[in-house]
Amino acid sequence: MVETTGGGPGDGAAEVLDRPLPDGVRRRVVQIVSDGFGGLTVVELPAQLRQYARFAPNRRAKFAGNAMAAALETDPLFRQRIAEKFREAQPELAGVLDSGSPPPPAADPLDVAAAAYVLRPTGWVKLVTAAGEEAQRADAERADEESRAELERLREQLTEARELTRTETERLRTELDAAKREGESLHRKLRSALSDVKRGEAALRKLRGELDTVRSEGQAQVSAAESESRRLKTRLGEAEAALEATRRAARENRSVEDMRVRLLLDTLLESAQGLRRELALPPVSVRPAETVDAVEPGRMTPKDIAARALSENDPAILDQLLALPQAHLVVDGYNVTKTGYPQMPLEKQRLRLLGQLSALAAQTGAEVTCVFDGAELVAPVLLAPPRGVRVLFSKPGITADELIRQLVRAEPPGRPVIVASTDREVADGVAKAGARPVASAVLLKRLT
Repeated sequence: MVETTGGGPGDGAAEVLDRPLPDGVRRRVVQIVSDGFGGLTVVELPAQLRQYARFAPNRRAKFAGNAMAAALETDPLFRQRIAEKFREAQPELAGVLDSGSPPPPAADPLDVAAAAYVLRPTGWVKLVTAAGEEAQRADAERADEESRAELERLREQLTEARELTRTETERLRTELDAAKREGESLHRKLRSALSDVKRGEAALRKLRGELDTVRSEGQAQVSAAESESRRLKTRLGEAEAALEATRRAARENRSVEDMRVRLLLDTLLESAQGLRRELALPPVSVRPAETVDAVEPGRMTPKDIAARALSENDPAILDQLLALPQAHLVVDGYNVTKTGYPQMPLEKQRLRLLGQLSALAAQTGAEVTCVFDGAELVAPVLLAPPRGVRVLFSKPGITADELIRQLVRAEPPGRPVIVASTDREVADGVAKAGARPVASAVLLKRLT
């Protein structure tokens, strides 16, 4: 038997609770144990509770509630340590219970019963039992109050239902009367319709008789028309035969004329060849255009030699490339705009670049294609491509770089293709395919 701190030896510990703890008291007891739990060392805890030593108080109360309640009931030393922690936390309530004085009237009976269960002063069983009875009485009063409220609510619902039933009944009666009147009106209309049907059937019989008469007259007219058609077809056949004979005679006359013209042409050709042999004329090796002083293709001029020393970043190189026959300029759109003016919104970047490319296409006459990455779009772009510029967006799953490589591969070998991009991977890829890469900065210099 373990002595309690509050009274004489064994004053309260000898008392036994002959019924389970009320739920409200048990929850308060578990909370007291969980609050005092953290003030104990691991060695001071029962073996079955040491695994919860590092839990927060709320998690201990949630996951170790049953284990703490069992340890408090079966381990007097653990209960005594928890009681000491409770006395430190709530000395006033503990002092009142240890002295045997009645608890304060304002104190919660559940808190008093939980404290008495932990401290075990003399008469703690009565306090726990009284708290349980008080909780049951409060629950009964609350249930009775809820029952009265529910009964009142059901009465109100019944009154509303009765009123609704009365209103619905009157409405249904009104609708029934209207339906009856409508039915009578429909009956009258039906009788009138039957009379109209009979008159219509009589008129139909009359029309059928007239139709038979018209049909007979029509058949007679069709027979006469067929006879006339056969007669006209015979006359048409005779006219076609006469026309064919006329065409045949015309072809024969034309063949004679063609033969005479061909014979005259052959005579002239043979006469010209005989004259050339007689004069021994040599074949013509020089043409008039070759006597004009100019620079032929492939020959270097002083201006061309000076241009060979241009820097890679000189926009004049781009002008020379675009001056090649059938040149095609492919532009990596966002690579150029984010190099030149990245602070602008994407829409304004596109409009600015396309406007400049349109002017470049008009100046050089080269084919221009501008490629944008479709992954940058949040919605389809409604864009009228500027004059002279083809605008393409890559499909989902395909980057603008891959679309540019597809465009280069689609061109025939030997056509000059220039790709404007600073992306090294794009430049290397198009160079292997036979295109000429140009840095985006060079294009921007040329455009500005």
